[in-house]
Amino acid sequence: MDPSEVRTRAADLPREPGSYQFLDESGTVLYVGKAVDLRDRVRSYADPRGERIRRMVERATDLDVAVTDTETQALLLEANLIKRHQPRYNVRLKDDKSYPLVQLTAHDVPRIEITRDPDDDATVYGPFTDKGRVETVVKALRETYGLRGCSDHKYSNRDRPCLDYEVGICTAPCTGEIGHGEYGQDVESVQRFFEGETGVLADPIGREMERAAQDEAFERAANLRDRLEAVEAFHGEGGEAVSAGGSGRERAVDVLGATVEGDEATVARLHAAGGQLVEREQHTLAAPEGAGAGTRIGAVFAAFVPQYYAERELPDAILLSERPDDPELDAWLAAEGVDVRVPGAGREAKLVDLALKNARRGVGARGDEGAALAEALGLESPVGRIEGFDVSHAQGSAVVGSNVTFVDGSPEKSDYRRRKLDERNDDYANMRALVRWRAERAVAGRDDRPAPDLLLIDGGDGQLGAAQDALAETGWDVSVVALAKAEELVVTPSGTYDWNDDAPHLHLCQRVRDEAHRFAVQYHQSLRDDVSTALDDVPGVGPETRRRLLRRFGSVENVRDADPGQLQQVDGVGKKTAETIAARL
Repeated sequence: MDPSEVRTRAADLPREPGSYQFLDESGTVLYVGKAVDLRDRVRSYADPRGERIRRMVERATDLDVAVTDTETQALLLEANLIKRHQPRYNVRLKDDKSYPLVQLTAHDVPRIEITRDPDDDATVYGPFTDKGRVETVVKALRETYGLRGCSDHKYSNRDRPCLDYEVGICTAPCTGEIGHGEYGQDVESVQRFFEGETGVLADPIGREMERAAQDEAFERAANLRDRLEAVEAFHGEGGEAVSAGGSGRERAVDVLGATVEGDEATVARLHAAGGQLVEREQHTLAAPEGAGAGTRIGAVFAAFVPQYYAERELPDAILLSERPDDPELDAWLAAEGVDVRVPGAGREAKLVDLALKNARRGVGARGDEGAALAEALGLESPVGRIEGFDVSHAQGSAVVGSNVTFVDGSPEKSDYRRRKLDERNDDYANMRALVRWRAERAVAGRDDRPAPDLLLIDGGDGQLGAAQDALAETGWDVSVVALAKAEELVVTPSGTYDWNDDAPHLHLCQRVRDEAHRFAVQYHQSLRDDVSTALDDVPGVGPETRRRLLRRFGSVENVRDADPGQLQQVDGVGKKTAETIAARL
């Protein structure tokens, strides 16, 4: 590549974190790098500082880019790609440096430890870039759940507990101080934390911090505050999406994300081998004809999967944002032993988010979409911030609502919100409740997000009317439209628009609508698959408190029969919560 071509390639890249690869004419990877801002970093290769990199750029004929959510993900993806391809010009990273991992051993009584060389049969999480933070979190997990950290030699044939039990970081299963069943439940809680359920650890630390402050033990409260900050930041980097050990059950996993604009669909495929994200590629195909809002992405997957894998080896699992719209395809994949999953939360959901991010990259010219949308709708100012809403349920059960945010045409993940709604099979009432919830928070000043320029509802006249009712009841003054299914009609309070399929402002509305739909389905899936009890509807009772109550009393019926004094003996249940449980059950 000459300098002018490098600058031209760089100009088309997003100002987002990610990794990049320079390739020669045979497709061999010459160099792998990472960037906080892909456009600026790649552009710097137009004038490389060193002779080695200058020779690399001259040999390169192509550039491949993968977008990530965070700098940490970019760093770990770079490391994975270098280890896989061993590029000639990455000499400074050929030392095969590894990052710290956390493993739960495959023993009947698992051990938790930080390691760079995990056991083959262990359940492994990571790698992580901040070893100090990992040590803080593992110590907090041991203090909360008492998992052992000792070697097999120290664990075997003990007559009395060791010092770890005395200082409160182990529950001493070695001497029967805790039963294997109860210890196994604590192991499950630790696994849930590493899979993304931060509250499993953050909630008990927060309660302990509050108690320390009330007792005027301010030094301990400050230490707990620092620990809580480390715990809450632990999953923020998202590194486990790019690189995580897992149990080894699935050696090869493909992750697919798709987007549709007009008559063209883009599918991004991420490939993970042995828990490490190591490949990314992008494919374009004609969008299936007649695919409505609820089926357009599913129809794309139904068209892509059989064509792509016709002459390729199938992976052990395929992760998608929506299931393919083809029962025969589902049957074929099942017969071939391929597990098809639509993840609701955790590392797998983050992988799907990354695939979607890469599918959206570079699709369409988005600079004037907001202005074009405002002009088409007759609004006075450009539409820069849009909030999308959708509702998902299964015949009135596990009813949830999604509230996604787009800024200048791109998803603003930190401003996504979701809400569990009352159980009822009424789409209009559900949409009215969802929008009313958002509007009430905005009017009362309890929502820290800026006011949107436009609300976009997934649905038609009925859903739009429900949203208008909610806005009128709360007095929130914001423009609202709906994007109807099947015919892709934009419905407004003053009329209906049938824009051309290639209109950029229609593409913007479709992206918001599709993302709201995906986010709602994802949350619904996670709730539907979760084991629920009557305790789920009690305010103040989260998953961890529920687990402790059931472990203490054995069943919901026994919890119902307990008096508030007995309930308060369970860690995390205060007087008010105990009274609420007694009243609700």
